[in-house]
Amino acid sequence: MRRVPSCLVLIGLLGAGLASAAVPALAQVSGPAAQEAAPPAETRQARLDRLFSELRQERNERAAARIADAIRADWLRSGSATVDLLMQRAGSAMQNRKFAAALDFLDEVTMLAPDFAEGWNRRATLRYMMRDHTRAMADVERALRLEPRHFGALAGMAAILRANGRTQAALDAYARVLAIYPMLRSAQREMIELADALAGQGA
Repeated sequence: MRRVPSCLVLIGLLGAGLASAAVPALAQVSGPAAQEAAPPAETRQARLDRLFSELRQERNERAAARIADAIRADWLRSGSATVDLLMQRAGSAMQNRKFAAALDFLDEVTMLAPDFAEGWNRRATLRYMMRDHTRAMADVERALRLEPRHFGALAGMAAILRANGRTQAALDAYARVLAIYPMLRSAQREMIELADALAGQGA
């Protein structure tokens, strides 16, 4: 949302025309011993789990930001060229404050890819920019059902809550952000401001 700015594929080519004398060696290399030496490729879920674990443990701000960027890059992969193109067009429209056009693109994204968490998060961001907080919150909640660790969506939720005067709920949402991404400075600053505001209300 506003503070949140908002896989390499390796293809091996094996040439034909191997000499018959080389065939036994090839069979030997591709046997059980070779399979043990070459572990299976990391799945997307395993990679995300690893990155989130690293993000929670990292205490260097720049290193944490690099890990967060890797997570965001993974979130942006919808698996559909059409959806990716619609997301790009929506992003450009949002930058140019062409909100109606951006909304059309993102409506299409959520219809074509209802399990794509970033589509819902991006539309939540747009609706927040349009001051449509009720629908923005609905989209945030949909994104979080699909990816409960989406620190961007959680930060968006906190921003909506704060904008509506729900200070304690906003503070709780930022605490959830920092449980996932402890080195996110913007969330740290927001928590301090909200805690000060609550302390002032109680004075």
